[in-house]
Amino acid sequence: MFKTMKRIIRWAGKYQKRLWLGAVFSFFSSFMTAVPTMTAAYALDQAIQAYWRNSRIENTLIWQSLWIIVFSIAFNFLFSYLKAVLQESIGYEVASGQRIHLGDILKRVPLGYFSRNNVGEILTGVTTELSTLELQGMKMVDVIINGYAKFIAILLCFIWFSPAAAFISAAGVILSALALSGISKNSERTAGVTHKSMEAMSSAAIEYIRGLPIVKSFGQEGVSIERFHEASRALKDIHIKIEKGYTPFNCLHLFALKLASMGIVLVCAWQTLQGQISLAYFLMFVLFSFVLFGSVETINEASHTLGVIDSAMDKLESLENVKYIDEDGSDIRPDSCDIVFENVSFGYEAHSTVLKDLNFTIPQNTTTAIVGPSGSGKSTLCNLIARFYDVNSGKITLGGRDLREFTCDSLLKNISMVFQNVYLFRDTIRNNIKFGSPDATEAEIVAAAKAACCHDFIMALPQGYDTIVGESGSSLSGGEKQRISIARAMLKNAPIVILDEATASIDPENEHLIQEAISALTHGKTIIIIAHRLATIEKADQILVIDGGTVAQKGTHEELLRQEGTYRKFIAIREKAEGWRI
Repeated sequence: MFKTMKRIIRWAGKYQKRLWLGAVFSFFSSFMTAVPTMTAAYALDQAIQAYWRNSRIENTLIWQSLWIIVFSIAFNFLFSYLKAVLQESIGYEVASGQRIHLGDILKRVPLGYFSRNNVGEILTGVTTELSTLELQGMKMVDVIINGYAKFIAILLCFIWFSPAAAFISAAGVILSALALSGISKNSERTAGVTHKSMEAMSSAAIEYIRGLPIVKSFGQEGVSIERFHEASRALKDIHIKIEKGYTPFNCLHLFALKLASMGIVLVCAWQTLQGQISLAYFLMFVLFSFVLFGSVETINEASHTLGVIDSAMDKLESLENVKYIDEDGSDIRPDSCDIVFENVSFGYEAHSTVLKDLNFTIPQNTTTAIVGPSGSGKSTLCNLIARFYDVNSGKITLGGRDLREFTCDSLLKNISMVFQNVYLFRDTIRNNIKFGSPDATEAEIVAAAKAACCHDFIMALPQGYDTIVGESGSSLSGGEKQRISIARAMLKNAPIVILDEATASIDPENEHLIQEAISALTHGKTIIIIAHRLATIEKADQILVIDGGTVAQKGTHEELLRQEGTYRKFIAIREKAEGWRI
């Protein structure tokens, strides 16, 4: 339990001073809570003694007691307020910074990380785990540190009036702490399983929601809903098992405190009968026996939660300690945009190879088209240029510098990409285009949209450029999304442009406009195009034919047509397909 507390306090980072100062204020607040009761007991004791002496109660005693009670209540509220101001917001402040930090980390890891790790696990770590720490972490510090601080404040009063009662109180809390340790250890053992079940639940839910169009179209519930049901049942069973393991320790914890309360009453009653303490102070101890352990009793839930928090912190640490793809990189500005592949081989898994011993050059300010059968490695080749992955062997250079020498940011400043599967953020169309250049003016945004032939359809939307697109751009057609992504890449105005099937979803009547726009706005740039349309590839300065992970052929359109091989077969198939009519 206390090990996890130390981790939470370390997690607070620069806010630790505020955390400890809040605990000090909590101690004084608790002490001020005890002062009115002790003052009342003292006044009552004086009144009883005056009665037996048959003397009059001094007015000063009444007024002094009143003012002490009033000031102690006021200071109690003041210290409680200061504690809340110092501690309450720490979790939100730390979590906010960590979310941004995790976002930066995920941006810098190789894309292979996302294929090796379940999306549900990553999502749970960034959302559920961090939210658990954000909402519960500081609350647990408050419950445990401040809970024991309140107990210690009243215990000091006990030591002054009755060391025997103080000893019984301390013994009860020590026995309680042993039970709480059992709760915490049990929770730590089961927290990992719980999080695995929650991750499975998240993954199943994501898969089911993403697959709903297929489920509806076939009128079937499918395997995804069965996975969802199974994950729900597993999570339920885990929670029930945890509660069963938690109950015995919780009962022992509460029993120790209740037993200590009874012990305080019995020993103080005996001391009163022996004349060691007065009746007024006996009543004070009886009252304290009911409230003394109130702050400690609630620690049982905290001990249970700490195991979950400990597991959450393990998950977050594993995310934070992931290896950056560019951790050894530097901020480099290349001298040219010549791209050279030297003996490059790559595979997503250790036992498989997608690209084998590639050697070619993409000169600056030229257009290179990459063609080949599906699955031959065309998109993989472009991903390597953008350094989404590092090569397994060989090297890729930009301007004579190995890509592994660059940071991802300094490399990608030189590259604009338009992907085959376009992703638009749930934001305005303006901001989706502006993503390519955050400092772009309105005129530049509109110019890029016009060049990409999307200005007209944007203006026809209800709010024009302020129209909010659905998640992933679901409210737009495939061609509209692709044109917006082209506008985004044009606006970035990087010297290297990678177009991965950028015209695949463009309707025929706009295709020639897009081709003209791309030609005009990529003039003087290094262009890499993955395409199947003849109009896109036949004007390229060089064409790389990728087949089986190797460069099967290389040359211009006319040169390759004169050669027997994959390209001539590819062109024959494309001409037949593009000439087909209903």
